[in-house]
Amino acid sequence: MDWLSSLLTEHSALQAVVVISLISTIGIGLGKIRLFGISLGTAFIFFVGILAGHLGLSLDPQMLLYAESFGLIIFVYALGLQVGPGFFSSLRSDGLRLVTPALAVVLVGTAMAVGMSYAFGVSMPDMAGILCGATTNTPALGAAQQTLLQMGRDANGPALSCALAYPLGVVGVILAIAAVRKLFVRPSDLAGPNPEHRKNVFIASYHLTNPAVFGKSVHEIAALSHHHFVISRLWRDGRVSIPTSDKTLQQDDVILVITTPAEADALRLIFGEQEKKDWNKENIDWNTVDSQLISQRILVTRPEINGKRLAALRLRNTYGINISRVYRSGVQLLATPDLRLQLGDRLTVVGEAAAIHNVEKILGNAVKSLNEPNLAAVFIGLILGLTLGSIPVSIPGISIPVKLGLAGGPIIVGILIGTFGPRLHMITYTTQSANLMLRALGLSMYLACLGLDAGAHFFETVMRPEGALWLALGFALTFVPVALMALFSLRVQRLDFGSVAGLLCGSMANPMALNYANDTIEGDNPSVSYATVYPVCMFLRVIIIQVVLMLFL
Repeated sequence: MDWLSSLLTEHSALQAVVVISLISTIGIGLGKIRLFGISLGTAFIFFVGILAGHLGLSLDPQMLLYAESFGLIIFVYALGLQVGPGFFSSLRSDGLRLVTPALAVVLVGTAMAVGMSYAFGVSMPDMAGILCGATTNTPALGAAQQTLLQMGRDANGPALSCALAYPLGVVGVILAIAAVRKLFVRPSDLAGPNPEHRKNVFIASYHLTNPAVFGKSVHEIAALSHHHFVISRLWRDGRVSIPTSDKTLQQDDVILVITTPAEADALRLIFGEQEKKDWNKENIDWNTVDSQLISQRILVTRPEINGKRLAALRLRNTYGINISRVYRSGVQLLATPDLRLQLGDRLTVVGEAAAIHNVEKILGNAVKSLNEPNLAAVFIGLILGLTLGSIPVSIPGISIPVKLGLAGGPIIVGILIGTFGPRLHMITYTTQSANLMLRALGLSMYLACLGLDAGAHFFETVMRPEGALWLALGFALTFVPVALMALFSLRVQRLDFGSVAGLLCGSMANPMALNYANDTIEGDNPSVSYATVYPVCMFLRVIIIQVVLMLFL
């Protein structure tokens, strides 16, 4: 078995790939485990790497530096591409109401970190790591390490302190949201959801046998009824269509209705016989149901559409199409009439080909299936990002020129290309799955190498007296800014609690806390506000950590 031992321990390119892949595989597997509904997800790779480093696994130093840097670059650039379309939209008037308290969370937490560094005698590099762990922000950690390397300082300290603060960073946001809800949220702070937002959706089909609805339009029937329902499809003479509000119903039509379980039986009195088919099973083949229709993803790129409500566009009535889902900054939103669209939103549109072609002209460019990825645009973006990150900028009061580095440069270029690329007719689009793959691959490489590097001295650091202090400071940096700005948003801005919870999760880049908010708060306000504030807060955290280190070291 000597060959197996040499495969894991003898430094080579092959050994580096095997060790990084092994750590990533184990970390991804453990990341699926949930305790009390909470999981660390991909971050578990970091902790598996720490354990591997502690047990003596290591890589060639140059190979480790390359893999760690390349993983970070790929991750932050793909992240910039993802958040770019929503970045500038979030700075407009409607988004600014949510972005303001989210930015305050970032600034208050950063100010607290600087103050605690002096008050408790924690070095600024260690405090930077604690702040990154408390806010579960690995791109900021990468930026901090690159800044320290530029300044000729040891970059391992932030990784150790980040690893210590990270678990409570995940849990702390959830605890803060739960505590604020328990102690301060009144019934009036919980927004009443639009019926279209309800999670208890029930789908049923009806065979029209009630003469009272024959010859009446969908709009007339809805106006006469106090029940909430949406007719999503209509079968007539063997053809399926998406009915507009002006569509008249006829005898023996079959309609597919989206309603709530409580109202499904009552709709029999309106439409007639309810068919026995169960439309609520997970294995429904919708492609077969919609065989005469097509589904296409359309990207919103026309500036005049930004900020408009779906209902105001009247796409369903005008073109006979149905918008089933909206994706924004990686978050799926319900396509409700009151949802305001942003540049970069991806809409899943179902309808006839001609109708979808017309809708494409209204919204912008349809996202085509890519037979081959446009890798040239990715590599050009990386070159531009690294070039930007290498430009020294002199700032008064800072002794050495500031550089955006490996993390700051690529994320800025990614945001700019993701925002302005389509308008400049640049083919920069990557599918959602391709973007997720790039981000996941880069983050996995970065976290595995980061953990390996930090693992050799992690446990001896934890056992030192300052280990408990770092834990306490990290929890304070997570809990206090979130709780303070939650109260400000609820009482001063008078935002509903769902929106407040979402903006807090977005400001802390914490998707685990967002899952908790979505599970405990009715409606999709948490997801909408998360997607609104996430881009600008992620960008600010990557930049501000570098400025803090340069100013206070």
